[in-house]
Amino acid sequence: MANLVRLIGRRLISLPFMVLGVTLLVFIVMSFSKVDQARLALGESASPAALEAYREANGLNAPLPLRYLQFLGGMVQGDLGTSSGGVPVTQLVADAFPRTLQLTFLGLIIAAVAATILGVLAALYRDRWVDQVIRVLSIASLATPSFWLALLLIQWLGNVPGGWGFFPALVGRWVGFFDDPARYANNIFLPALALAVPVAGSLTRVVRTSMVEELDRDYVRTAIGAGIPYPVVVGRNVLRNALINPITVLGLRVGYLMGGAVIIEIIFNIQAMGKLILDGIQRNDVFLVQGVTLTVAIAFILVNLIVDILYVLVNPRIRSI
Repeated sequence: MANLVRLIGRRLISLPFMVLGVTLLVFIVMSFSKVDQARLALGESASPAALEAYREANGLNAPLPLRYLQFLGGMVQGDLGTSSGGVPVTQLVADAFPRTLQLTFLGLIIAAVAATILGVLAALYRDRWVDQVIRVLSIASLATPSFWLALLLIQWLGNVPGGWGFFPALVGRWVGFFDDPARYANNIFLPALALAVPVAGSLTRVVRTSMVEELDRDYVRTAIGAGIPYPVVVGRNVLRNALINPITVLGLRVGYLMGGAVIIEIIFNIQAMGKLILDGIQRNDVFLVQGVTLTVAIAFILVNLIVDILYVLVNPRIRSI
């Protein structure tokens, strides 16, 4: 137990340093932008005096290290600056980020469930036709870009000419789950499926490999020889041990899913982080792009921290390190 607490403590201690590094990297990269935030906010007709007053009020004339410290202070207080439209970036991110999280984690759940089922089946029917079919499907899924699959799903299942019309091609208005569960599921299923398929393909191969390795271990033969039913051995021991490696890989895929969600949201017209960053780029809005990028990066760090902790909890062997 002491080793477990110590390992979790190490990861928690490293969290502030990783967040600090991300904020520094994002701030430095965005500081190279040649966009005049004062002119962007006040317009082309603003007088030089008004522009200078805006720069002084927002610390744009301060040296870069001081601006970074001001940025950190504002971030700690929940202030990520003001967008060119006059709306606080924090408010825009607070409205959009939960939608991106929902899309990401629904895609993650679909990928994890599909990969677990297919990977276990492929391992149990190793080198038979079931295994061969699942291998082909996993390779095809892995090689399929999520944005291209999204377009295919819209053509096949969307309410477009020639499609089956089961799902909307574009999300006209976002509806929360508790407001209208049926419409929510109808809106989010295709985007989540487009995100999940490539991840499910790669994860299926990891699950299959881990299952095969566990099935070949001595304790499986010993348990079966002792009269324990094969399904019980697989369900209680083999599956639990085999899912340790896929959990780690799944954590790494969260970053891919978040990055893919940005593109998928634009394709399906979901008003979330992807739309925000696209608007920020189109308007040369440095504060908006900076706030969105920083939020996604920090979320990725936190998710991987949670996965690390889960990995420690499900893997007894690593607790002794």
